[in-house]
Amino acid sequence: MGTLSVRSEMKARALNFNPRNLRYTGLIGTGGIGSGKIFKLQGDHTLGREESRSGHFLDVKDYCKQHIILHYAQVLVSPGVLVIPLGKVGDDEIGIELLKEMKQIGMDTTRVEKVPGNSTLFSFCFQYPDGSGGNLSTDYSASAKVDTSFIDKVGIVLKEFGNKGMIMAAPEVPLSARKRLLQLGKEEKLFCSAAFTTGEIKNGLDAGMISNLDLIALNLDEASAFAGIAVEKADPASLVISAIHELQSYNPNIQVCVTAGDQGSWCWDGHQINLFPAIKTAAINTAGAGDAFFSGILCGLAVGLHLFDAQQLASLIAGLSVSSPHTIHWGIERKSIQQFMLASDQDFSAVIKDLLAD
Repeated sequence: MGTLSVRSEMKARALNFNPRNLRYTGLIGTGGIGSGKIFKLQGDHTLGREESRSGHFLDVKDYCKQHIILHYAQVLVSPGVLVIPLGKVGDDEIGIELLKEMKQIGMDTTRVEKVPGNSTLFSFCFQYPDGSGGNLSTDYSASAKVDTSFIDKVGIVLKEFGNKGMIMAAPEVPLSARKRLLQLGKEEKLFCSAAFTTGEIKNGLDAGMISNLDLIALNLDEASAFAGIAVEKADPASLVISAIHELQSYNPNIQVCVTAGDQGSWCWDGHQINLFPAIKTAAINTAGAGDAFFSGILCGLAVGLHLFDAQQLASLIAGLSVSSPHTIHWGIERKSIQQFMLASDQDFSAVIKDLLAD
């Protein structure tokens, strides 16, 4: 397939937008780049600390957070938005294959470095019969080698973006590196966004990272950690509001997105909160849905949507993503999202319908 046909195919898969009207034209992200396996547990009850449980490996492809988030952005808002992954892989077979996949879909991989003698990040995901589950990742991988000196090398790229650039900082690389990227992004007046794992939240607060964010993407468990309230101790809406109040004490201007599975999502635009229901679908694998939602938010903002309209787009992408056994749904593009929207029982804004129009 020649260059022209590749670009034509990418354009056909992208959202229906005018590149001249883009709010952002560059997205540079950091976070884990890696692969993994999914182990399906027998039994629905939560795995105990010292429990032995049987199960089996699923024949699926698992990806790490940065790759998932940037994949959907590359498909849906390129070629108007330049998508640049920032990270490290090992010089092993997995790393070479992942780098090849990122290049093939069109990402600018010049800022992904192969580290001789190191293995690529590997995740072990466990999944309950209902599709929910958790994730364990190796901590001495190539991704762990992403440090502040590596981040500093992209300073010139951020300057070139001007105020038309976006930063995305995701887990699975050290907090210090993500903090540095956000600092550089804020200095250049880029739109800065991030996600954290529940276990990172205290360190993220202590490091002052929240003050450099324009947007934070959370799930309900992560929101509960910010709120200081156990998930089972409060209804989801109250918990989300408490988390927003806590985040505002660190950054009054922060925008917040919180996903809660089949309970929908909440978004705070700095002035008001909006609940959008989850789109009914038969879930095969919910792993990666939160990352797909985060990507949808960034895509929506890049094409100039208000946060609440971007929330609708993100809900469609996340809802469709769980219909795939893989943590990246390779069939997600404009037409498949449009069909998913038309088959749903939700109402969508005119701007979303226009983005998905033929």
